[in-house]
Amino acid sequence: MNDITLFPADIAEMSVSQLAQLPGAQLCQVDTELDKAIAWLKSARTKVDAALEQRFGEQARTTLRDSGRDFGTAHIQADGLKVKFELPKKVSWDQPKLKAIAERIVASGEAVDSYLDVKLAVPESRFTNWPPTLQQQFADARTVEPGKPSYSISLNHEVSA
Repeated sequence: MNDITLFPADIAEMSVSQLAQLPGAQLCQVDTELDKAIAWLKSARTKVDAALEQRFGEQARTTLRDSGRDFGTAHIQADGLKVKFELPKKVSWDQPKLKAIAERIVASGEAVDSYLDVKLAVPESRFTNWPPTLQQQFADARTVEPGKPSYSISLNHEVSA
């Protein structure tokens, strides 16, 4: 396959139509090499992020805490660098407890949506296992749309005689 190598710059300059018209072996090579490059970049990003955390994490967190905050952005200067450290707040809610609170709100005669964003959903695995009569009751509330397609390609190594 070395004789059909396309470089990232070549791929970036090609239109979608040009890529779609590549010979099968070349298209397969592009697909495979992109997957390898993505995996390499993810691995390298993870390693560099860990190095930044090791080198600046303690100082950045101390600066953030010293400003009276547990989350947010801190700016530090270290080793001749200006470092912007961002520590976002990640909030999660205990669903059973929220459900109990919502039930108390309803029982008191108040509107739940004044306090909570309520999103109802039916897991598809559950829906498909219901009897048809139950499915019919929910059918008008259900919309099915296609998701993003994905492709996996490989060379067909069968030799034609």
